Amino acid sequence: MAEARQNVAEMDPVWHQIQREAQQAVQDEPLIGGFVHACILHHASIERALSYRIAAKLSSNEMSMMVVREMVEEAYAAEPALVEAARADLRAIYERDPACHRLLQPILYFKGYQAVQAYRVGHHLWTRGKRDLAYFVQMRVSEIFGVDIHPAARIGKGIMIDHAHSIVIGETAVVGDNVSMLHSVTLGGTGKEEEDRHPKIGNGVLIGAGAKVLGNIRVGDCSRIAAGSVVLEEVPTCKTVAGIPARIVGEAGCDQPSMSMNHMFGPHEQSS
Repeated sequence: MAEARQNVAEMDPVWHQIQREAQQAVQDEPLIGGFVHACILHHASIERALSYRIAAKLSSNEMSMMVVREMVEEAYAAEPALVEAARADLRAIYERDPACHRLLQPILYFKGYQAVQAYRVGHHLWTRGKRDLAYFVQMRVSEIFGVDIHPAARIGKGIMIDHAHSIVIGETAVVGDNVSMLHSVTLGGTGKEEEDRHPKIGNGVLIGAGAKVLGNIRVGDCSRIAAGSVVLEEVPTCKTVAGIPARIVGEAGCDQPSMSMNHMFGPHEQSS
């Protein structure tokens, strides 16, 4: 048994750390033992744990947990990049969220992480023509997590959605890698257009709470959108925008705002 654990640690140190954290959590709080065993310790890999967790959340009287889990596992087997993205998202939350002290937490408790992983399965189904199954996943993610991401939207890896209440991401939206956003963010359209009508968010962008980015506009890499802003025009690379409607108020303040999670800007950053 010890040799098997060592092999797991050598092959997958992230999963080994998660298991160690789970064992410590059970030791510290025996009342959650059954929950932690069911979600983490009964599984041999992170993808098996994620398939269980997603299925437990999305299953309903209309679709059993067994069926949902089979659907998720088939997606992971067909597209290993889904698991790679899940790992990148996990690292992003662990590194950027000051409330996250263990890799275990997002898998067990953080609805932003769970919602994004469920979306990824829905997107996989959408791209393979299984539109009704994809819509089912979208519906359940919206009902359970309060996060509404169209399965056709394209979202990169290393994503952190903190708190994740009232997130809306439209059908033709594109979100790059290493993006961070807070609650009540909308990436939406501006009317009844049926073609490409949603924002294109670059890599490394930080989007503050309550911000609305509307229309088929580009938000440049490593830019910042201040909380409560309404963005209707293109945002250049490495700039900070704020206001209703949003205007450039200065530089982004650093080369990776989505990593630093610094939402503050002062007089020294104001544009002329």
